[in-house]
Amino acid sequence: MRNSRAGKHRSRFVRPPAGGGGVHAMPDSHAAEPSMQDRVSPEEWAIRVDLAALYRLCARHGMTDLTYTHLSARVPGDEDAFLLNPWGLLFEQVTASNLVKVDTEGNLLGENRYGVNAAGFTIHSAVHMARPDLACVAHTHTRTGIALAALPQGLRPLNQKAMQFHGRIAYHDYEGIAFDLDERERLTADMGDADVMVLKNHGFLVGGRSVREAWARLYDLEKAAKTQMLAEATGAPLATLSEAFLDEHENRPRASRSYNPYAGWESQL
Repeated sequence: MRNSRAGKHRSRFVRPPAGGGGVHAMPDSHAAEPSMQDRVSPEEWAIRVDLAALYRLCARHGMTDLTYTHLSARVPGDEDAFLLNPWGLLFEQVTASNLVKVDTEGNLLGENRYGVNAAGFTIHSAVHMARPDLACVAHTHTRTGIALAALPQGLRPLNQKAMQFHGRIAYHDYEGIAFDLDERERLTADMGDADVMVLKNHGFLVGGRSVREAWARLYDLEKAAKTQMLAEATGAPLATLSEAFLDEHENRPRASRSYNPYAGWESQL
């Protein structure tokens, strides 16, 4: 059941004009941001801090595309609400206090002066509605991810990083910029119970049961894809693994990725 939001601001956002991508005019991004810490629950503040840290990590590792990609996290205690980056800000400008809270119907919640990217809302609301097991969702347009998304064979199990995704990765055909909310059903149908999906001709979509798990998975996927692209670029025959080995590896139990070395991720900031 949806939590009560009595007294909270809920303004239905407007779909973007042709060629656009935002839902609100951008305020002055250099204005001082008042802290949200005393205006949200401790649980929400903690997830805001983690998600803001994820934006900074992605920026540090070059996993950005100006303002056109997005990372989100579910708001604890409210299954219909999630946090998304403010439209118009670079990843390194995102803070715990300027993250925008929005529900899966497109209502902006709480006090904020930003809107969100409309295509980002389509993609992230789809996953948060269909996959309550995922606390965090990351969508990137890295050069490596876009290049791999153009390959018919997708990600190949050519290295140790890639093998963890064998049999556990989904693919979704490109339908244009994701302004059409009807795409949500098709996107999540293709995703199924996978935590990683290649959006063909587009980029990567990764989920995690925590923000840190999403980061670990995104980092490994990016490295696996980059290694594949480098190996294929040589034009030399590639060492491949047998289907029997891959099937055996796929059925081995997986340890949780929410502990070290990624538990110390703050030290990278």
